[in-house]
Amino acid sequence: MLTSRRTWLAGAAALPFGCSRTGTRPNLLLVVADDQSWPHAGAYGDKFVRTPVFDRIASEGALFLHSFSVCPSCTPSRTGLLTSRYPWQAGEAGVLYGTIPPSLPVVTHVLEDAGYRTGFTGKGWGPGDWRAAGLSRHPNGREFNAKRHAGPIAPGLDNRDYAANFADFLADGDETKPFFFWLGSTEPHRVYDAKAGERMGRDLSALRVPAYLPNTETTRKDLAAYYSEIEWYDAQLGKAIAILEQRGILDNTLIVVTSDNGMPFPRAKVNLYDGGLRMPLAIRWGAKFGGGRKVDALVSHVDIPSTLLAAAGLPNLSGAAGRSLLPLIQGQNETAREYVLGGLERHTMCRPDGATYPARSLRTKEYLYIRNFAPDRWPTGGSFLSSNKTTHGDIDAAPVKDELLEPANADRFARELQLCVGRRPEEELYDLKADPDQIDNLAPKGTNAETLRQLRELLEKDLRATGDPRIEGRDPWQGYPYRQTAGYGASFNSALPEERRKAAKAGSTHKPE
Repeated sequence: MLTSRRTWLAGAAALPFGCSRTGTRPNLLLVVADDQSWPHAGAYGDKFVRTPVFDRIASEGALFLHSFSVCPSCTPSRTGLLTSRYPWQAGEAGVLYGTIPPSLPVVTHVLEDAGYRTGFTGKGWGPGDWRAAGLSRHPNGREFNAKRHAGPIAPGLDNRDYAANFADFLADGDETKPFFFWLGSTEPHRVYDAKAGERMGRDLSALRVPAYLPNTETTRKDLAAYYSEIEWYDAQLGKAIAILEQRGILDNTLIVVTSDNGMPFPRAKVNLYDGGLRMPLAIRWGAKFGGGRKVDALVSHVDIPSTLLAAAGLPNLSGAAGRSLLPLIQGQNETAREYVLGGLERHTMCRPDGATYPARSLRTKEYLYIRNFAPDRWPTGGSFLSSNKTTHGDIDAAPVKDELLEPANADRFARELQLCVGRRPEEELYDLKADPDQIDNLAPKGTNAETLRQLRELLEKDLRATGDPRIEGRDPWQGYPYRQTAGYGASFNSALPEERRKAAKAGSTHKPE
């Protein structure tokens, strides 16, 4: 039977590799892709996508095989990366278009107070209004987004030159101080250039289509366009790594490369399955640990802030849910988790009166258990016209979505429609070895009753231990305002459903979040 084992090395006791508060402190580079799922990188064996820079980080450091976000939605997942909190521990920072309560310790601020220079480029925490609750400092440090690519780039790509902005950050300040920098790519988030995948010139039949999506030419082209943005992002990361090499500081820089949440496809992003929560993760730290390491242990994004602080010789965040990953890289497997947790409340405003879709997950190596607290609600929002001006608003607008929802395809895609947009039972259980795409729910079959009971009890125990209001029968989330800021379209803070429809119809030119 599984137990809630907690044998992590905590706080200052976990000072790594001889690092101390008075010794040389490493630079810290946290690289976060936007909507990239595991296993879409060459280092994981994906034969279609080409990611030489991520693969290099993995080969010269450690590749994590079972890394998970805390939420399959941008804002709360990024909150986890900065605060070491699960969404249900983060208040308004645990929903899309939220804000950050000043009571939440932020790793960036702790590092800054300890003498680190801090900054970011691209997409940082958000979307949302980080100031609204009274936070006085940007959660990512100083912004460096002025530099743009000099030449034309493909449609759908972010014109901000991440590497050039990183170089500006390095040149602007006391270079004797260590730095923390957040490089936030907006790729491979939609919108995509429709012909991007075709321009890759590769055999689309070699591309693996997950079992929950229609296996059609439309899906393959859409997935290839997603892959093309991963390759663009990987190339931009390569330019940033080259800057570290040119300055001679690569080996004294702890580099963490991951993503915020899963790919923007049905049943992936905004879902607690692996397509939404399982993340690429590679960590490199020069000679501090050798390359070629593969970490098979289950790890969570709440562990990343703790890892950064441990590398800097600083205590863990107060109230952190995570612990440093450095002992695992060293092979201290007694610190491994037996399971990871995930959760979801609100992504878009896609249900009447701002109702959320409350769900929690517990994943072991063998099973995924999901509890849906409101199985009467549509997991994607159904036919309600959402804040992003679409029905089924928790699925990003996409060719694959259009094809899936085309009325003429209802019979052809009946199975995929049920998996991607249909209502779900209160409990889901998946055997990960037999069903890696998690499409065969064992919970109602009665064949795994003991496993179901164990995981149900274990999830409830941990949710109570971590203070989840939902397990206590409370719902603060529906009352949280939808803090759309300038450039993100009309506000939905206090609008009634009909007013939301009118605001959505007015439209927005901003790239969806």
